[in-house]
Formats: sequence, C-alpha cells, structure tokens
Amino acid sequence: MPSRLLLAVAWVWVVCTAAACGGGGESPSDVVDQTPRGKITVFAAASLTEAFNEIAEAFTEEYPGTDIDFNFGGTPTLRTQLEQGARADVFASASVEQMDLARANGVADGPSSTFARNSLVIITPSANRARINAPVDLQRDGLKLVIANGAVPVGAYTRQALAAMEEDPAYGAGFADAVLGNVVSLESNVKQVVAKVELGEADAGIVYGTDVTPAVAPKLRRIEIPDAFNVIAEYPVALVRDRSNDVTARAFIDFLISREGQAILMKYGFLSAE
Repeated sequence: MPSRLLLAVAWVWVVCTAAACGGGGESPSDVVDQTPRGKITVFAAASLTEAFNEIAEAFTEEYPGTDIDFNFGGTPTLRTQLEQGARADVFASASVEQMDLARANGVADGPSSTFARNSLVIITPSANRARINAPVDLQRDGLKLVIANGAVPVGAYTRQALAAMEEDPAYGAGFADAVLGNVVSLESNVKQVVAKVELGEADAGIVYGTDVTPAVAPKLRRIEIPDAFNVIAEYPVALVRDRSNDVTARAFIDFLISREGQAILMKYGFLSAE
C-alpha cells in the first residue's frame, strides 16, 4: 500500500508540473501581443511629405486600428526638437550625419536602416525668363538663386555638388563662389525652396528630384545635374528612444523597407534603398 501511495503522489506531481509548464510552452498571459495598433508619431524630412502620406494610407489599411501623425520639416530642426523633449516614435532623416548625431545625443535608439535615396536637380519657374539651361548658367551675374541653408541636408548636398563642379575645367575655379554669390535666400527646408521658385521670387533653386511633384511640376522647369557632380542622399530611419508605441513603430519601419513601401517611394521618384 505505501508503494501505491508513492506512485499516486508521483503521478499527481507529474500532471501538475506538465500543466504548469504547458509542455514547455507559454501560457496565454505570458505571450506579448505583437499586433500593430494605436497611434504613432513620425518625425520625417520635408522631402518625404507626399510619399509618406501615401505610405500611411497603405500602412493603416494593412493594419486596421493604427494611426500615424507626421511632423515634417528640415532634418536638423526635427532632431533638435527631439533632443529638446518632443515626443515621437520614429525619426526618418534625409542625412546619415543627422541620424548619427541623433544617436550620439540619445535620441535615436539602436541601429538605423537606409530606406531610400535621392538626388539633386535645378528648378526654375516654367517661364524660365533667366534662360537657365545648364548648371554652368547659375554663375551668371544678376541671377537670383534660392537654396537651403548649409545646416539642412539638401543645402549641404548642394554645396558639395557645386564644389565638385568647380573641380572640372568646364566650370573652372571660383565657380562655387560665383553661384553662392547669387543666392538671395537661404531656406530651412526644401519645400520652402520650391515655393520661392514656384512663386517667381527666384530665377532658380536646387532641390531633390522628388520635390518636383505632380502638384508643382506644371509651374516649374527641371534641369538635371550630371551624375558626375550630383550627390546621392541616403535616408536612414530609426526608432526614437522614448517611444510610446514600440510594436507599431517597428511595423512602420518594416513597412518602409518592404516591397510595397519601396514601390510607393519609387513612385514618387526616390531611388531604391539598395
């Protein structure tokens, strides 16, 4: 009888242990729900406005119950806002350098991923009364040029492109200074450059190719910058350290890099991330 009692106790112990452990699995209360839902706030470079608005529509359709608030602006301005305590879940930058600063200053969390690339173009009003036909024309005396300030990624890329042209005999020494001497306005983001040219307040501007959107294209003329002098901008994205919705923020970044997200970005003229 004692041996049977011991066997019974042992069997009860085995059954209870199996029930508690679930056969090595997790109980429903231990599983973290990874379904994207709720609102996220995305700080994004101004040049992403149109593409990101369409991406948000596609994302929220794929994940019902989600919502995205955007704050578009110049990348350095956005980074500064985050460093000063503005709340967001995702930071999409038009500059690797600005993303590196965001990480160094405790804003970006973990590694970043490049999700798009972009290049520069010259724009003029559609009438092109200044008769600008090529980059070399930007040094002409009396020309009114508007560009972004040097702290903004597109402004830094503009200066890099001008410096590259100056190294070519076709443009010659002093070309960059001559062009910059024609600048009548320095803007804090690329959309402001487009607006000044569109309104005829400048003879020309330098922006990203993606900024010549269908909405403004009828009012602008686009002049390509040769590949030898152009600058390819990389757009990195990262989580913000003090994010409030980790699951949806991660899903949004995954969506940017997905085939569907890449197709939307390329529809708006962005170059592939690869």
